[in-house]
Amino acid sequence: MLKVQLQRRTGFPMHIDFECAPGELHILVGPSGSGKTTILRSIAGLSDVSGLIQCKDQVWLDSANKVFVPTHRRSIGFLFQNYALFPHLTVLENVSIPLIGRKQSTRDEALRWLERLRIADLANRLPHQISGGQQQRVALARALARDPQALLLDEPFSAVDAPTRQNLYEALSELRQAVSLPIILVTHDLNEAIRLGDQITVIDHGKSLQTSDPHHLIDKPRNARVAELVGSPNLFEGLYDQGRLSWGNRGLSLSVKDKGKIKKPTEVAWVIPSHSIEIVNSKEQVNSYKINLIDCTVARVRQLGQIAVVYWQVNGCDDQIIWQASSSELRRLGIEVGAQEKIYLDPEQIHIMPIKFHLKNT
Repeated sequence: MLKVQLQRRTGFPMHIDFECAPGELHILVGPSGSGKTTILRSIAGLSDVSGLIQCKDQVWLDSANKVFVPTHRRSIGFLFQNYALFPHLTVLENVSIPLIGRKQSTRDEALRWLERLRIADLANRLPHQISGGQQQRVALARALARDPQALLLDEPFSAVDAPTRQNLYEALSELRQAVSLPIILVTHDLNEAIRLGDQITVIDHGKSLQTSDPHHLIDKPRNARVAELVGSPNLFEGLYDQGRLSWGNRGLSLSVKDKGKIKKPTEVAWVIPSHSIEIVNSKEQVNSYKINLIDCTVARVRQLGQIAVVYWQVNGCDDQIIWQASSSELRRLGIEVGAQEKIYLDPEQIHIMPIKFHLKNT
């Protein structure tokens, strides 16, 4: 288990708290300048921080007890964004560097890692003679060759094209099954984070705002700022009171599953996932839904290849609800600009949260 608790850094206040289990891929996601790379560097002992960093039974940092283990004594594999390969050394020599001085054959062990990453045929080439994706595999082999207790990956897929990125995703998936290490990966790409991560920590201004699995993060963000950072398309504000949510300036009222946590009328932010929005286009459906039926007008339809995004203007407020479906589904339903529609918002899927982290209030 890798445990990270950071309180501050000179010139950059921090409040970071998360854990990563062996075999888990934990993603740090957030806007540029939020502190993601600083966290990786702190785990590696390359940044000035205070707090607690512990991997398995080894304490690498404990400011309260004045413990600081220098970088060269922390068993960490670090894959930098620019790969940091030595240009004058061959692929095999680059991977051999962390093995120098060990009892086993340096060359044979390095070759084994190249084979595991499926690049043994590149052993005698120089970095400039291979592609960016191949360079990254070399850097990953070198990071793992030192037999680390944790693996840190800093934007590892940002510099390669889409097909190469897909191949690297598969390589990382295979590695996870072969090595049981805590793996921390930094990315600014939320889709990548959702696709790869077991757990995601959202970072903003040096603070960890939420840690959860991808599904929970998207459907139930902790607060409005998290919802904005993960790109929740249907993020609104309203007044919540005893299971009812007042929305808009014309008295729209929605039913929400009441968890009993809010005892008095409170201004809240709220989201609803796109998959919890249902088009109601028959009298039978209208009669079956007694609550949360919303009258809307199709304001805009945007085609994105095989995907279409529909913007519904809600009758009764200034907000628009965004819904995504395949282009064929849109044609089947006959949805077009100007059409009047009824949509149903599942009360169990409406998620209310504190509004204090909304961008306009920060």
